Amino acid sequence: MPMNSLVTFEELIQEANQFNLYNNLIRQLNKDFLFANIDLDFEEDILPPSLKLILHETIYKLIQEKFADYLNLLYIIDISEKKIKQLDGSDTLKLSEQVAFLILRREWQKVWYRNNY
Repeated sequence: MPMNSLVTFEELIQEANQFNLYNNLIRQLNKDFLFANIDLDFEEDILPPSLKLILHETIYKLIQEKFADYLNLLYIIDISEKKIKQLDGSDTLKLSEQVAFLILRREWQKVWYRNNY
């Protein structure tokens, strides 16, 4: 399955587990959050529902309280501005959930490529 066709959190986690790369995904997230100076460090054995919830909450807080840090994080992770602009920004809770997924999907691409090339 080409990774751009991953449209749900569950599919992404399933694929990461299928390739035994879930821990690499967590490490990549931790690395980029650290690089962006955002205080978030996931345990490598975090369960996917917790990962989803904490990431969503963190993005929501960043949008609400530390917008410059949020933009910096998107830049560091390499989320295209075009993708963000395609999202509906009227509901911050929904927006933060969609951005959290974009972040995970981009991080998964990095891990997948590094593992395969």
